[in-house]
Amino acid sequence: MATSAARSSRLGGLGQWWGVLAGALLIAAWINGAAGPAVIIVLSAAVLLWSFFQAPVTCGAPVRGRDDGCRNNASGLLMGCHIRQHRWQKLKMLIVRRRVREFCSGLFSDGKATLVTLAAVGSFLSGLVALIPGAAVH
Repeated sequence: MATSAARSSRLGGLGQWWGVLAGALLIAAWINGAAGPAVIIVLSAAVLLWSFFQAPVTCGAPVRGRDDGCRNNASGLLMGCHIRQHRWQKLKMLIVRRRVREFCSGLFSDGKATLVTLAAVGSFLSGLVALIPGAAVH
């Protein structure tokens, strides 16, 4: 079984960017109109999962002595960086009520996080509209 480093080098580093391709296909499916709601729902779910768990963003986990948090690269809006304590720290911020505001402010902390957040919101709304019959205007 290949490791993630071997897979990413085999794909030339594009393995973490498959969500952008899914997003482009989702936009094309909405523009074309020939794709059914099942295709749109699957592509919306793929982009949403990519945004939450694999999109390349900044970690942003709280760090003592830094107001802006951890600056390491992370995978997805809900996951942290390579540091074990940061791995699930951002996801835990959603569960602890007094930390939700801190998590939400990190969604728009820099350009990458903003784009990934907008992709997640857009794909969620896309899937929701595709689920409601007659809601999509063709």
